[in-house]
Amino acid sequence: MTTKPKAIETPCPECDAVIRAEETPFVHEILPCADCGLELEVVSVDPFELRPAPEVEEDWGE
Repeated sequence: MTTKPKAIETPCPECDAVIRAEETPFVHEILPCADCGLELEVVSVDPFELRPAPEVEEDWGE
């Protein structure tokens, strides 16, 4: 019998809404907050920790 992995949760660092991952996320994966719309980067899986994702910047050909 295969058991389904347990969902993990953590609060959004911006609005405190619950961010829930049904499957184990990868470090550096981007997850959106459904309440405030902020894109969050997974910085740790155990414990599950998120931070605001860095803004995409132009490299100006560098």
